Amino acid sequence: MTRFLVLYYHFLPFTLVLGADLKETPILGSQNIPRLLTEEITDGFKYQVQQNHSVFFKDEDSEDLYVGGSDFVYKFDMDHLQLIENITLNPTGQDHQCIQESCQNVVTVIEKFNDNLLVCAANGLKPQCWDLSPSGPIPRKESGISPFIYSQNSLTLVADGDLYAAAPLGDDGGFLQFRRIAGNRTNVWMHDSWVSDPTFISASLVKRTNDPDNEKMYIFFRERNSDHNPEADPWISRIARVCKVDEGGSKRFFQNKWTSFLKARLVCGFPEESLYFNRLQDIYVLHAENWHETRVYALFTSSWNSTAVCIYSMEMIENVFENSSFRGYEKDVPQPRPGTVRICFYFGVT
Repeated sequence: MTRFLVLYYHFLPFTLVLGADLKETPILGSQNIPRLLTEEITDGFKYQVQQNHSVFFKDEDSEDLYVGGSDFVYKFDMDHLQLIENITLNPTGQDHQCIQESCQNVVTVIEKFNDNLLVCAANGLKPQCWDLSPSGPIPRKESGISPFIYSQNSLTLVADGDLYAAAPLGDDGGFLQFRRIAGNRTNVWMHDSWVSDPTFISASLVKRTNDPDNEKMYIFFRERNSDHNPEADPWISRIARVCKVDEGGSKRFFQNKWTSFLKARLVCGFPEESLYFNRLQDIYVLHAENWHETRVYALFTSSWNSTAVCIYSMEMIENVFENSSFRGYEKDVPQPRPGTVRICFYFGVT
């Protein structure tokens, strides 16, 4: 099975396209029968009211597990397998537009941010976030973290003291983009033309212990295919990259916009048979002490209801971003190279 990336760089009115074929990559699969280890569970916890959506967060510094549902957050002690706190989050945003289930305060985000537990919810079509404190929930002012309805696409990530999110800015699910919302660095976001009707899957910061200023954020998503050929899949899978230290451009040029944004087409399939799995569904990033050895496990589906897992090394991905030639661009590659960490500093001067 072959994996390859096609890389795009958006800059002002034109697009640069980079491409590379990734042939020598591992294939996930085995002829051995998979082994499944199970353990019988005799006790459990049942919701008092049926829940259509739940969010889970496990605190790495303790044995506490937080579960968010409609109008509540449960705190469980995993050592003793018992519920120790029931935090009520009544909706505050109800109005005449709120009908049936949309009136509920369905929790959509639970993250640990700045030593506090950050909880966001749909809040009756008026998304709201809170810091959970011993005295009760404290409202926050940020927007664009929670979707308006729990079924709308969104993602959040807390990394290196900053909060990143992709959530609709409109109640119809539109204006969806990946942004840095809060934290130690400047808030930055994408230009609407960089993606087309995206469905965000996951995001990850890949740490570089010996070179922290060169660390990158990787965003995995699907977007609408611009090829309207009836035989073309309507969706294309992507991986995008931005510099962690990207502070946006000057006041006259790319202010509060990612200046290091690159995206690549993520392809999984059998080229010799013209069989491709074009619809990215899930991502797991297996981090390694040496960032080159970090692996990305990507789950794809196809239009004929088949599934596949392709594995990409971070070294392979970075090689494409850093060294691919510009497809359709015959001039010398601009310096500093578009999308490199140097661009972050170059355009960050005010």
